[in-house]
Order: sequence, then C-alpha cells, then structure tokens
Amino acid sequence: MKQLNLKTTLELLNSIMEFELAGVVRYTHYSLMVTGPNRIPIVNFFQLQATDSLNSAQQVGEIITGLEGHPSLRISNMEESYTHSVRTTIEESINHEKKGLERYRNLLDIVKNSSIYLEKFTRKMVASSEINIIELKKMLRDMT
Repeated sequence: MKQLNLKTTLELLNSIMEFELAGVVRYTHYSLMVTGPNRIPIVNFFQLQATDSLNSAQQVGEIITGLEGHPSLRISNMEESYTHSVRTTIEESINHEKKGLERYRNLLDIVKNSSIYLEKFTRKMVASSEINIIELKKMLRDMT
C-alpha cells in the first residue's frame, strides 16, 4: 500500500464537510419553500436529504478528528436562483449532488490503496451520491 497523503486528505475531508453542511442548509431551505398539491411528500424528501447531509458531515468530522485534524467551522458557498418551483429545486439539487460526488471522487483518488477504511467509506459515499442523483433525475420525469 502507498503512504496516505494526510495533508491533502484532511483538506479534502474538510471541503467535503463544509459542502455537506451547506447541503443541510440548502435542503432545509427547500423543504420550507415547497408549495403545491405534492408539498408533503416533497417536504419530507428534502428534510430527509438535510438529515442525510448532516449525518455525512458528522461522519466526515469524526474521520477528520480521528486523523488528528481540525474540522472546519465553515460551510461552502451556496448559489440560489430564488426560484422555488419543485422543478427548479430538484434541478438545483442535482447540481449540488454532482458537485458533492466530484469531491468524494477526488477523495477516493487520494485515499485509494493507502487506507482501506477511508477507501471503503469514500466508495460508500460515492455510491450514495450516485443514487441520490438517479433518484432526483427520476423525480424530474414527467414533470410539466
């Protein structure tokens, strides 16, 4: 196995943690802004996404401290269109998830063959992000 690049790993983990915390804010905001006849299941969906983002941020923070790093107190910058149609929030969610997936794939490139635990964790997070994107795309189908 190769040596873990601890500095780069911690930087990426902190970037991911900041991004996941931004997801908590984003998805909570979306859950508050949903209107229309399908409001309740969509609110529940966004609340679940916010909870998932918080859980991910906490897991990443535990890894950071386990590697003797210091978890960031920041969150990533967030863009907002100020358009809160269900279609727009789902499209923005897809973009958000794709950016998160890119971060996890970057982490995977760094930890691959240097830490079985980190590689396994990161692969699980990549898979989860891919599933989220698939689900969001399915939600867009047949929307008018």
